[in-house]
Amino acid sequence: MIRRNFLKAAAAVSLGLSLSAGAMAQTELRVASWLPPTHPQNAVVWPTWGKWVEEATEGRVKIKIEYGMGHPKTMFELVEDGVVDASFSYHGYAPGRFKLTQAVEQPLLGASAEAASVAHWRINEKYFAKAQEHDGLVLAALFTHGPGQIHMADPVNSLADLKGKKIRIGGGVQGEIGKRLGVTAVGAPAPKVYEMMQQGVIDGVFIPMGEQKTLRLKEVARNVVALPGGMYLGSFSMFLSPDFMDSLSNKDREAIMSVSGEKLSALAGRAWDAGDDEGYKAAKEAGVNLNIVKTDDAMAQEFRDIAEGMDAAWLEHVEDRGVDAKAALEELRNIARSYGK
Repeated sequence: MIRRNFLKAAAAVSLGLSLSAGAMAQTELRVASWLPPTHPQNAVVWPTWGKWVEEATEGRVKIKIEYGMGHPKTMFELVEDGVVDASFSYHGYAPGRFKLTQAVEQPLLGASAEAASVAHWRINEKYFAKAQEHDGLVLAALFTHGPGQIHMADPVNSLADLKGKKIRIGGGVQGEIGKRLGVTAVGAPAPKVYEMMQQGVIDGVFIPMGEQKTLRLKEVARNVVALPGGMYLGSFSMFLSPDFMDSLSNKDREAIMSVSGEKLSALAGRAWDAGDDEGYKAAKEAGVNLNIVKTDDAMAQEFRDIAEGMDAAWLEHVEDRGVDAKAALEELRNIARSYGK
């Protein structure tokens, strides 16, 4: 009797420990990032989303950010191949694959990154998703960085001064803008810009103001031309591995997606907007020559003239995608410009 009671008690303890271990079991979601830890994407966006995920899954899924995983253009393949579970990247790093995403990059949108990011997500869901440009990935968010501006080693008095200058171009719509400006385009990932500027490999870069701080451009690009609304917005996505998502329960998959989508897109855009504000502040404090161009200034008109016809060129570029791109572009602009009003 004593032995039987002991065995029953031992079994109960064993079962309790097993259930406790099961309750505490946690899945690690490995995120590959290619920007520095201080960048808003890593300091704000991923950690905030990580908290949302952990709360939504009741602690069963927790993210871990990993660095030094390679060129940002490889992030798509790393996630598709299951090397990591999630990442983000700039669509312009994969030319040919992503065409429709350039809708949000077109010049003269005149909206914040948060507004553009929400519009980006909604338009993708309504018009672009069926074209399957993100095939092989589970799309978690679409967002943009803030307005791309002109950061130079030497002063620029007119856009004509840029002709022949060696400018780092990240791809996407800024490539077309570079052609129209007559610059000599140099391809490189954003984290390499500081070194290239420092060594004189390039004369300047088209990039948002936030990088004056996060990439320390205030030290090497001492002259900035900030056009009203910027020259373009850069299109990004955050994405998950289908294999990773398939490894989860239906409950946890649904939980993760419930804190992604438009909510995550808005968060990312908002964080990058805040990063631009910090970049302006850092540049000003560092004594960078900031030429804040007004809408009625000659340089602003120069840019409007350069941008003429880009909509039509993009519409022709995406004819093979089988979507109503004209309606999508118009609706995207309406959403972004009316956001928050």
